[in-house]
Formats: sequence, C-alpha cells, structure tokens
Amino acid sequence: MITNKLIHSIEESIQNNWELPAFTNYKKDSLTFKEVAEKIQWIHLLYKEMGIKKGDKVALIGRNLNNWAVTYLATITYGATIVPILPDFNSGDIHHIINHSEASLLFATENLFNKIDDSKIKKIKGFVSLNDFSVLCSSCEKLDKALRKTNEKFDPSRVNKNKLNYVDSKESDIAVLSYTSGTSGFSKGVMLTYRCLHSNVKFGFDHIDLRPKDKVVSFLPLAHVFGCMFEFLTEFCIGCHVVFLSRVPTPQLITKAFQEVKPRLICLVPLIMEKIYKKKILPVLESRRVKLMLKVPLLERKVYKKIRETLIETFGGEFIEVIIGGAALSKEVEDFLFKIDFPFSIGYGMTECGPLIGYSPNKQFRPYSCGRIIDRMLVRIDSKDPINIVGEIQVKGDNVMAGYYKNKVATAETITKDGWLKTGDLGVLDEDDVIYIKGRNKNMLLGPSGQNIYPEEIESKLNNLPFIQESIVTDNKDHKLIALVYPDYESCDAERLSKSEIEEAFESNRKILNKKLPPYMNVSKLILYPEEFKKTPKRNIKRFLYTEMYH
Repeated sequence: MITNKLIHSIEESIQNNWELPAFTNYKKDSLTFKEVAEKIQWIHLLYKEMGIKKGDKVALIGRNLNNWAVTYLATITYGATIVPILPDFNSGDIHHIINHSEASLLFATENLFNKIDDSKIKKIKGFVSLNDFSVLCSSCEKLDKALRKTNEKFDPSRVNKNKLNYVDSKESDIAVLSYTSGTSGFSKGVMLTYRCLHSNVKFGFDHIDLRPKDKVVSFLPLAHVFGCMFEFLTEFCIGCHVVFLSRVPTPQLITKAFQEVKPRLICLVPLIMEKIYKKKILPVLESRRVKLMLKVPLLERKVYKKIRETLIETFGGEFIEVIIGGAALSKEVEDFLFKIDFPFSIGYGMTECGPLIGYSPNKQFRPYSCGRIIDRMLVRIDSKDPINIVGEIQVKGDNVMAGYYKNKVATAETITKDGWLKTGDLGVLDEDDVIYIKGRNKNMLLGPSGQNIYPEEIESKLNNLPFIQESIVTDNKDHKLIALVYPDYESCDAERLSKSEIEEAFESNRKILNKKLPPYMNVSKLILYPEEFKKTPKRNIKRFLYTEMYH
C-alpha cells in the first residue's frame, strides 16, 4: 500500500470514481476519472522514454485546462517535481523560472509557447504541447522519438484501476516548486512538499462539505496555490467534477459559468466580490426609492432579502459558501455581506503554506477575521500581548514550505531555526486562535507621533468613493500621506468628465475621506495615475513599484 498520503488520496479517488466525470473544459471536452488515469499512465511512459527521474523538474504553463490538471497529477504521481508557471508572466520571467528550476521538460499551450525563446533555455530536453501532447519545437528530436515509442507501447485497455503503480515518494520530498512574483521584488521558488499539499487537501476533506459528483468552476490561475488547491486538487481527491474556464476570466464570463454549472463551492479573490458590490449592488442601494425603503424596518428586511437572493442566484444558487482569499476584503463590502446574511468566509494563506493558514466555515466565521488557525498548524504573534498588541504573525506545522529553492539566505530570513515561518503580516489573535490581520509588515507607515498606519485601511475607504477604481497610499519625503489613484474610467465616461473635472472630483473625495479618518491618517494629496497598477497573480498591487518613487 502507498504510504504517501497525497498519492494514496489521488489513487483512491481514481479507483472510487472510475466512471464519473473528473474534468471538463468549459463548453468543450470532458474526461472521466478513468480517462485521467489513462492519460497519467501515458505521460509516465513518456517520462521513462525521456529519461526523467524522480525529483527532476517538469515546467508547466497554460491557462486552466483538462490537460494542465492531468500533467500536474502525472508529474507528482511519477515522483518528479512540477513547476507551474503563471501564463501572465513575461518572457524574461518564464525563461528565468525554467532555467532557475533546472526543468527537464516544458508543457505549454501553443499560444504561450510563442513567448518562449528556446535558445535562452539551458537544460530543457523538450517542449510538449498542452493542446494535444504533441512536439512543440522542430528541434526536439529526442522528444519526437520518445513520443513515437510511447504511442507504440501504450495500450489504454491495460490501465487497471487496481494496479495504477504510482510512486510512493517520501512525505518530505518536493512535489511542487511554486514561483510567485510577490509584492516585494523578483520571484523565489517555494518548495512545497507532499506533506504540505496533503495537509491542505485533508483540511478540505474534513471541513468543506464537498462530495463526489459535486461541481466546481476553476477560474483562479491553477499555477497559483489558492486556485490549484481549492479549485482542482482537493476536489479531484474528493471525486468532484471540475469545470475549467480556459479563457481570461472576466466577471461576466465567471457569473455566466456559475449560473450554467451551478457549483457547490466558490473561491473568489476580493477584487471580484468588490466589483460586483460596486457595479451591481451599490447603485441599487443609492437609488432614491431604495433609500426611502431602507428607512422603514419591514421594507428594509425585504430589500436586503431580495439583494441576497439576487446575489446568490448570480453565483449559481446551489453553493454552500463563497470562500474569499488572496488579499484583504473591503470593510464596507464585508459589513454588507454580514448584513444580508450572505454565506461567505474569508480565508488566510500564502504560497509558502501551500496555501492555507487560517479558515473558519461560514457559520463559525467571525467579522473582520481571516479564520482560525487550521489543523496541523500552530500560530503565534510576535508581541508582548498577542490579543491586544499588533505583532508579526508567525506559523509552524505541516503546511510550511521546505524553503526557497537554491536560496538559503532568503530561507533563513523567513523560517526561524526552530521552524516558525515569519509571514510578514501583522495581526492579533483572540482566545480561540482566530487571526485578525492588521496589515503587511513591510507596508506599515509611521504617523507624525509614531502611530502605526496601515495603508490598506485607508485604501479600503478610498476605493469605495466615486470615480475611483483602485489606489495606493504611501508617504512622501515630507512624511505626508499621499495616494496614487487609478480612476474608474467607465464611471467617468458615463458622466462625461474631463481630466480637470476628474481631478476636482478627486479633491472632493480626499476631503470626504479625511473626515472618516483620524488626523494622523489624513491624506494630503490624491495623484491621478493614468493606468491600472501592475499586480501579482493574486491580484495584489505590486506597491514596491510605486511607493519608492515618492521617497
């Protein structure tokens, strides 16, 4: 029997759900668990023909697809290490990751392969198409030969669900090498073990009410651990049916897919929920008729009930809850979701924990928290009074990474000698180990009298004012707070505002904002920024690109 718990879970799910649908490319082809097993076996044969050994790296780049998921599963069940690459990375980043990871093979969709200059990649043995598992590069003679031999040897009728022969890797072996650009500079390779991945999957088994045949829509990038773990891997191990959105997921496409697929679980980043609130809900609440109705208690309840029903229908109507993660949710939006009793929860995680750190199911979720520390993990706050005094959140346990690949200095800076991961997040705990994040350590600013200022708190209020899409709050050389603001051009165009009128509106917003803030948090100036801010895969703004220019 396989002792590796993650590999055992994958094998057991295939055996138990053999004839059930496993993956579907939205509005296109589907694969049963049996067909997934056959494709895994085919890739294992290809790896043997190519001389891929246990521990070798296999890079993978593409949007959410059946074959992306199959390649991921085939690689970790073979004992090789998968290196997922985000499709939004530029060519330089892609070349760096492939070279830094020392990948032996690359699986890529044909359109993304156009970003790659094979002459800049050192040790690669071949390029495989994710579209149909063909050769992507005419110079790959060894791969071409290996593919022919694999196809000659492979017989799908011989794939026996009771004899899958997956590798029994050590729990401490590296299953995934995850590169994330983060918000503070160039990417580092996060080494995630089989133990880490299984701990996340096991938490899903124990705390999320998913069952075989349940449907989930996968639209968060699979190359990022949040989407990979909770829109694919956990669901596959349970026996769910995952529907992949392979196109760029616009809010319109996402909600259309939700209404057609009717998923049982939904994972969102705050940006999507905030856009839905700002574009669909806020205009209703601010209409003259609804404002009058909200002043009458009986009518107020009816209004909120109707909005709740509409919002639930927007997400397909059959989900158990919406899990929001990846960044902080606007306090205004969170307050409203609580007010209408919407079934949501906010989780806390980071790539270095594969990703989960904190989570509480909807009915146990406490306002403004990001959940309780999860199973097999410990948490501490680096302060004299963890309940009342903000300090760095540090965690320890099965979910913590093995370190950064080929970067002992960064590993030593992030993981203490006794195994505590320094998250870089600031927060407090309550008596039940529920975590409350107050800001990012590196983002914290000092007020004129030494007060701690968390720019995220100001940005949350600023982003909900008219004509503002997003913002970055920082301080200048005079230690005054300023805000870079990217306008909501759709709203500006609807009102036919000129640039000078937008600037006048921003000045009015600044005065409104400052009335809501203590004096030491007042913003001295709003600066119009003409284009959307660059973001990480989790949709966090890369603020380091902007804050330094004003110091």
